[in-house]
Amino acid sequence: MSSPDPQVRAARNHTTPAGGRRPVVAVTGAATGVGALLTERLAASEEIKQVVAVDERRGECDAAEWHILDVRDPAIAEKLRGADVVVHLALDLDLGSDAAARTAYNERGTQTVLTAAAAAGVHRVVLCTSAMVYGALPDNELPLSEDAELRATAEATGVGDLLEIERLARRAPRAHPGLNVTVVRPAILVGGTDTALTRYFESPRLLVVAGSRPVWQFCHVEDLCSALEYAVLEKVDGELAVGCDGWLEQEEVEELSGIRRMELPSAVALGAAARLHRIGLTPSPAGDLAYTMYPWVVSGSRLHDAGWRARWTNEEVLAQLLEEVTGRHTVAGRRLGRKDATAAGAAGATVALLGAAAVVRRARKARRR
Repeated sequence: MSSPDPQVRAARNHTTPAGGRRPVVAVTGAATGVGALLTERLAASEEIKQVVAVDERRGECDAAEWHILDVRDPAIAEKLRGADVVVHLALDLDLGSDAAARTAYNERGTQTVLTAAAAAGVHRVVLCTSAMVYGALPDNELPLSEDAELRATAEATGVGDLLEIERLARRAPRAHPGLNVTVVRPAILVGGTDTALTRYFESPRLLVVAGSRPVWQFCHVEDLCSALEYAVLEKVDGELAVGCDGWLEQEEVEELSGIRRMELPSAVALGAAARLHRIGLTPSPAGDLAYTMYPWVVSGSRLHDAGWRARWTNEEVLAQLLEEVTGRHTVAGRRLGRKDATAAGAAGATVALLGAAAVVRRARKARRR
């Protein structure tokens, strides 16, 4: 089933700002990814007076007013002066980034933007983290409410950074009275994204840990942008979870994708993932596996109560994800080259995993020499 035309979606998601006043909105990270999509969307909206775009390079939206600088630069305060709302999307969640540098950038950037926004007289800051902050746990309710406790740990890629951003969000209104902070937490984001969870679907087999109960909920980037617009226009505030309605069981994912499973004991899967990451063969730590083992589905009730609805279904988003990853081959989160991918496809995922284990053994021997 094809998704509606983007212009039709925009019309359906048409909103009116609180009090009828058209806001000036600043977007950080506006040149790429979600930031670029949101900048284009807001610039085209009759409900927005002006869009101020901030990034380290200029993007393609000519309708926005561009400022080229690093979000960690305190000079950003002057660029935000006159804005009513700031949407902070300048985050580094790249799997290939150095973990320490990534954390320093994300935490310093968020802190600087919050402080600068308060100094510039901005009324509201919208931050974007992930539903991953709730944690993937076997006793999670299906679905989780926005008020559910954040039980994630820092063991998965970037989640420690997101938890710190959540802490900064809670502290900001106390440190800066008059500043409102809204946090948007999307489910598995799809649409030009590259994460440990999207790479799961690049594998020749879907790894299933024995005894786990995987369930899947996606969020298309267009739906995330429409939810961010709701927050910008003050239709809803607080902590917001966003994703497709409902979820897919593992069996449904396998049927829809046509990819068969490879089931491994927990100790084997987690142990191999930890060893491969420790010696630098894979970008994903063992903590990422939890999000493929246990539920972390969100209800999105606050957005629903405000009148927002996802325009994409889980089935549609999964279909787009599978189309995007066609031709890519990943084993244990590591992208394979053409030659390796051919071998993995011919031999199957089990042989590929054993091959990875052999690399681990060779690396250990090399260290002892």
